[in-house]
Amino acid sequence: MTATTVPALPSTAAPSNLRVFTANVWAEWTKLRSVRSTMWTLLATVGVAVGFGALVGVSQMSSWDNLDPTEKLRFDPTFFSLSGLWLAQLAVGVLGVLLVSSEYATGQIRATFGATPQRGTVVAAKAVAFSGVVLVVGLLSSFAAFFVGQSIFATKDLGVAITDPGVVRAVASGGLYLAAVGLLGLGLGTILRRTAGAVAALVGVLVLAPLVSGFLPTSFQESIGKFFPAQAGMAVFSVAPDPRSLTPWTGYGVLLAYVALTLIIGTVPLIRRDA
Repeated sequence: MTATTVPALPSTAAPSNLRVFTANVWAEWTKLRSVRSTMWTLLATVGVAVGFGALVGVSQMSSWDNLDPTEKLRFDPTFFSLSGLWLAQLAVGVLGVLLVSSEYATGQIRATFGATPQRGTVVAAKAVAFSGVVLVVGLLSSFAAFFVGQSIFATKDLGVAITDPGVVRAVASGGLYLAAVGLLGLGLGTILRRTAGAVAALVGVLVLAPLVSGFLPTSFQESIGKFFPAQAGMAVFSVAPDPRSLTPWTGYGVLLAYVALTLIIGTVPLIRRDA
């Protein structure tokens, strides 16, 4: 009898880590653009950034003649034109929360982790895809708000040009700020996994903490309050130096530290336990 030779099946090499990560980034991008609420939220971000900034500019110009001379000296046309980002940050922050919490609510997270067991890779892919989208929208919002604001300030000859020293850096940094806030929401969503709790935490950190600190002694605001996430991060789109705030890149670094901390706290337990 002759032995039958069975042909060996071709071996399939496991995909590289880079290929897995790239596939996950594309998957997260598909999730983002396929949900209608994402488009409306991002459009609202642009509208709020421009509209609220214009409202603040009009209010500031209407009371300009009655302002104290020291307040006039501290007036930063670039910063005030970008003041709408303070409200727009809530839209991108909530969207970052929903990017994670909605998957837990629908049970889709099991399919996501089933397709990619490397959970750290999933979180990283979500962060890259989401921050890229928010960065583009944030830049659009910042430059639009800047030009609208300067047209308002020009009525009092207070406008600045985009080519003035430090202005491009400040306006572009508005987009960086929104991207960081979006990642902060993503981190909180990863930690808490519930939309209501994560949104409440986000609002508390970005809005309530600065408001509460406003009722505390000035010494506290100048020593501690400037390290709150929103107050620290917003220093990055100021041009005129403010001794009461951190320097632009130091403040943005503090905000990124908060972002990194939330992502680490959310990702490490996720890797070690079941979804």
